[in-house]
Amino acid sequence: MKRRSLLLCLLILMQIGLTGCWSREELNDLAIAVGIGIDKIGDQYQVSAQVVLPSQIAGSKGGSPQSPVNLYKETGDTVYEALRKITTISPRKIYISHLRILVLSEDLAKEGISDVLDFMSRDTETRNDYFIVVAKDAKAEDALKILTNLEKIPAVRLFSSLETSEKQWAPTSTVTLGTLITELVTKGKSPILTGVVIVGNVEIGETPKNVESVYSPTQLKYSGLAVFKEDKLIGWLNQEESKVYNYLTNKVKNTVFFIRCPEGKKVSLEVFEAHSKIKSSMHSNKPEITIEQHLETDLGEVQCRNLDLTDPKTITQLEQIANQKVIHLFESTIKKVQQEYKSDIFGFGEVVHRSNPQAWKKLRDNWDQTFANIPVSVKMDIKIRLLGKVTNSFLEEMK
Repeated sequence: MKRRSLLLCLLILMQIGLTGCWSREELNDLAIAVGIGIDKIGDQYQVSAQVVLPSQIAGSKGGSPQSPVNLYKETGDTVYEALRKITTISPRKIYISHLRILVLSEDLAKEGISDVLDFMSRDTETRNDYFIVVAKDAKAEDALKILTNLEKIPAVRLFSSLETSEKQWAPTSTVTLGTLITELVTKGKSPILTGVVIVGNVEIGETPKNVESVYSPTQLKYSGLAVFKEDKLIGWLNQEESKVYNYLTNKVKNTVFFIRCPEGKKVSLEVFEAHSKIKSSMHSNKPEITIEQHLETDLGEVQCRNLDLTDPKTITQLEQIANQKVIHLFESTIKKVQQEYKSDIFGFGEVVHRSNPQAWKKLRDNWDQTFANIPVSVKMDIKIRLLGKVTNSFLEEMK
């Protein structure tokens, strides 16, 4: 009898600790934010939250049409304070567990982003699967104001567009919070972020007119990569230079580039496989870098009228032209980053560290200066595999 009573008491005590809903929050009490923008105004932070309106997303009928999202903003001495102050204008608490995009203004990025990232990494509500971008020549607030077509929710559109662009075009890069923080604290690898620009008038972009026509007069467009040194933005890479970065970091899954045939017109090549191997060696106690880049391509478009694509010599000639063009692009991009930015975004320092840990101990404290002067050689291997559905173009017959 005593054993049964004791067992019953134990079961009751165990159940006390199994209350799983102690931290629950009712959906009706929350405003789900899918986009957060952070600007610096003087010494304060302005936080803008793009909040979803479920009734508009669900396509409910009746009543006057509304925007699918609302934007709330407040300022504070810290990011956390500004976010909580939004409750003075929002009837619900801003809930950021479903965040898709974090937009940082260019002005904030130039001052430093580490303080902002501390809050985002410390907050227990957020997941780390959202992307981080920089609003180029614009406020982060304005980037979240623009209404978009195809995707009703602008923040989701920014997320999906960046993901698709990285896979299909390659001058952009998806960067999550975990990746960004890792590169900030790692010696020998500096971070980058993709830039987003507002094409058109912001005032028109935030009205329903922007999504009522076939072509939206104001659009959000990804453009270039922001180069950081420590946690500060110091410059930008253009579209072609950004592709080089993604080649060197093995992020290119698919892209297109063109070369010129001997007569001067263009041939488009689709890259369907890319692999970069970076090696380090020491000569006279100084590091040297060798890059071996391999590209598998298909012929996508031919504007030239005098090419016999059935002749293997023609394919070899096109491959040589492609090799020369891409080698020049690699060399000019690496030289620009070394001389202008002196920031090792390519991860050459990590390569030196892996290949020669003892040498890295001596180099790491002054790596930025070493990186700026390190010799880099590029070996390119581009292969053209397929010609498409036809061999020679019908342009030859028209001639």
